[in-house]
Amino acid sequence: MHSPAPLPHGSAPLVRRAAAELIGTASLVAVVVGSGIQAASLSADIGVQLLANSLASAIGLGLLIVLFGPVSGGYLNPVVTLAAWWAGRHDGSGPRARDAAAYVAAQAAGAVVGALLAEAMFGRARIAWSTQARIGDRLLLGEVVATAGLVLLIYGLPRIGRPQLTPVAVAAYIAAAIWFTSSGSFANPAATIGRAFTDSFTGISPASLPGFVAAQLAGGVIGVALGTLLFGPTRTPSHPALPAD
Repeated sequence: MHSPAPLPHGSAPLVRRAAAELIGTASLVAVVVGSGIQAASLSADIGVQLLANSLASAIGLGLLIVLFGPVSGGYLNPVVTLAAWWAGRHDGSGPRARDAAAYVAAQAAGAVVGALLAEAMFGRARIAWSTQARIGDRLLLGEVVATAGLVLLIYGLPRIGRPQLTPVAVAAYIAAAIWFTSSGSFANPAATIGRAFTDSFTGISPASLPGFVAAQLAGGVIGVALGTLLFGPTRTPSHPALPAD
């Protein structure tokens, strides 16, 4: 028995696509926060905690992109969404402005839901602001680097004719960036907001949010600029983009 073919990105109604982004982002943040809580409960070694959290986060992200990509694009990240909208103005590969706005709102809401869900699964306080301050120039630079690299990767793969590698490549990059950046590679404004709602290993204090989000947006701009410089503004002609709307 054959499974039905997935809908091309953009062919589903906006409500369904926004719901996919909300559920996908909620699932991603639940994986990140939940694995952090679990790792901290099983080991007092910070290195072991980070290893467990990075592996679970990367695997979860890759699977979620595979699942939700055919419905909404599987952006699960406002910076990636905005980068896709900006780049798509040239070749029609990204969401329209209205859709991008709906995705960003859905991602932010989903991130909060995901964090609260993870807290509830482990029997912790339902709403507890994080007390983990993540402030400092070196951390903000780490977020710029992490986000720029992520956007460059996502921007570049379709332009070199390898869009099918996106789930694996993005998951691998995030697993690496969690280790090689000083900030731990949040690289996602929605997930950053959601992680303010958990006072756990993966949390970030509300006071740290403005700096991290600003660094992520700056990294997104740099990533798009580098991608345009290296690969040009349009996708490889032999690998046409999926219809946007």
